[in-house]
Amino acid sequence: MYEIIDKGLTELSMTIMPPARERIVRISEGLPTYTHLLALEAVQRAIIDDRDEVAESDVAAALETAVNTSQQSIRGAYHKATSSPRNDNLFGKVLLACALAPTDFLGYFATADVREPLSVIADRKYEIRAFLQHLKEFTEPAHGPLLQKTGTIRKYRYRFINP
Repeated sequence: MYEIIDKGLTELSMTIMPPARERIVRISEGLPTYTHLLALEAVQRAIIDDRDEVAESDVAAALETAVNTSQQSIRGAYHKATSSPRNDNLFGKVLLACALAPTDFLGYFATADVREPLSVIADRKYEIRAFLQHLKEFTEPAHGPLLQKTGTIRKYRYRFINP
């Protein structure tokens, strides 16, 4: 991911502040397409401002542009993931907890990593069995697929297909 950023900047005779570079890599979670998109948008912002160094504010603007561009598809995916005939369903809360769960460098989180954010969001303690089915459904067409699952039983790890 760093090479994608560095190669493009070298071609343009530009530089990037280390925190901005780290943020692009962290947000893109090991997916080259997102690294390229965020770096491109951030560089364009710096060029518009007549600067040859990309700053953290450029990355923030790049992220906003990327989200706004894909906003309709994100809304559709969120609606599909959280829709349920039950008013008291947990899909929205579990999905938010997944987004807030601590991840590794590639964006993967364990099932147990969802427990604490979900408990904070819902203002009540949840055990894994209360939301395990939700994670499974987020990997299937009925409510997604939003999550990619890897690993083996009791050791599954998840990450968002589209960060």
